Amino acid sequence: MASKKGVRIIITLECTECRSNTEKRSPGVSRYTTTKNRRNTTGRMELKKFCTHCNTHTVHKEIK
Repeated sequence: MASKKGVRIIITLECTECRSNTEKRSPGVSRYTTTKNRRNTTGRMELKKFCTHCNTHTVHKEIK
C-alpha cells in the first residue's frame, strides 16, 4: 500500500548574503528549518531572518 503524504513539508531556508558575499565576518552559511503547507504556498518561500554570520537581518530563501 502507498503511504499517505502529509500536506505540511519540512523546508530549509538559506541566507542569500552569505552565499554570494565572500568578504563576510565569519565562514559558513546561515540555515533555518521550518515547515510550510504545500497546498497554500506552492512557490519558493522567502523570509527575513537573523543571520549569525552577517550579524544582521537578511533574506533567507528556500533551497532544495
